Amino acid sequence: MKRSPPIAVKRISLRLRLFILILVPLLVMAAILGFWRINAAQNTAEELFDRSLLAAALAISRDVILSDGDAILPSTRDLIRDASGGEVFYHATGPGGIYVTGYAYPPVEPKRANVDLYEPSFFEATYRDEKVRVLRVTERITIENLTGDATVTVWQRIADRAEFVRLLVVRAAALIGGLLTTLILVVWFGVKLGLRPLTELQDAISIRSPDDLSRIKRAVPAEARGIVQTLNHLFGQVDRSMEAHQAFISDAAHQLRNPAAAVQSMAEALRDAPTEEDRKKRTEEMVVAAQASARVANQLLSLDRLRHLSPEGYVTRFDLAADVRQICADTAPAALSRGIDFELDAPGDSIWVHGDQLFLREAVKNLIDNALKHGGSGLGKVSVTVTADDGQVRVTVVDDGAGLSPDDRDLAIGRFTQVVPNDGSGLGLAIVASVIERHNGTLTIDEVAKGASLTISLPIATPK
Repeated sequence: MKRSPPIAVKRISLRLRLFILILVPLLVMAAILGFWRINAAQNTAEELFDRSLLAAALAISRDVILSDGDAILPSTRDLIRDASGGEVFYHATGPGGIYVTGYAYPPVEPKRANVDLYEPSFFEATYRDEKVRVLRVTERITIENLTGDATVTVWQRIADRAEFVRLLVVRAAALIGGLLTTLILVVWFGVKLGLRPLTELQDAISIRSPDDLSRIKRAVPAEARGIVQTLNHLFGQVDRSMEAHQAFISDAAHQLRNPAAAVQSMAEALRDAPTEEDRKKRTEEMVVAAQASARVANQLLSLDRLRHLSPEGYVTRFDLAADVRQICADTAPAALSRGIDFELDAPGDSIWVHGDQLFLREAVKNLIDNALKHGGSGLGKVSVTVTADDGQVRVTVVDDGAGLSPDDRDLAIGRFTQVVPNDGSGLGLAIVASVIERHNGTLTIDEVAKGASLTISLPIATPK
């Protein structure tokens, strides 16, 4: 079944992300403040209007007493007319329920039980098909030697109060909206100004050529210094990697040129050989040259593969002791045919390691081949020892040949370098060192009285 290609998701810009992160809390807070302001406006209006009704009721009650129930003073009429929240209606009765002044038919108060008659009473009712807020106040008074209860009822349309609340809410919303709009503009353009050093850094990097891997020296805010330092570190690594790669290509081209030229020369000599005996001789020489060229090419390919090998990718668990035994079994006949004693001292038990089995086998084989090739004419014995202790497995290859000192380590494991010039490529120990390093191990050149001793050490794999 053919899988569809993944859909590319475009990530939002840093400016927009910061804008959203700042704006969302502001909007939430604005909503909370708006809700609180609406409730506060309603409560404030209720309190103010109820106080206006109470003031009007007390003023009317006072006028009823002062005028002996005859009239309401002009100042009281002005108070009623100018009361907040719209028109105020009133109805006043004297002792005995005698009508004094005001509108003839006041709203009817619902019946209440166990209520103090002289306590001001607020309630809501319907007056001429409109909802109204009503206050009824009853006081004990005396008019012309007549003592009794005087009742003043004042009321006001709820719609007028709602309109007042609406005005308060609109003003509060306009204030909050204006502040929020100002904050939005400040945040949007403030974030842009704040991110300007990053955009300038981006512009500076974008105009660089692909060959310019120099350090970034532009001044940036403290928050971006870590990014710049990481980029500079990365540029340095890439630059060193490119330099090493170019040096490797140059050295590889130089090393391949000689075997290729030798093969070409042998082929021409074979073509022009005058006799059959010369032809056979040239053929053998060409085979040897081709083998040398193939060996160098294979070693170069191994080094290139090692560049892309990651220790985190090792998942193979294998018996290193068994591999060393097999390598020695394959190598011993060739060594013995040259009159060289070849010994192996390895435990019969398994020694498990994690890693790339092919590369580790090649590293051990290169270590043994190095002893056989560079031991010199005096080489008489090569021994391989495998030991395991302290969580490490060690493979040591010892010979009694020309010798190798720990002081010559850089030359010995360097690419295309040799301690003593010979027909080798100078890549064997370089491959061993790279493989072991990739496996978190070590390659050691041991101090010995005669010959050479090299040891590779690797961590033992944990049991399953």
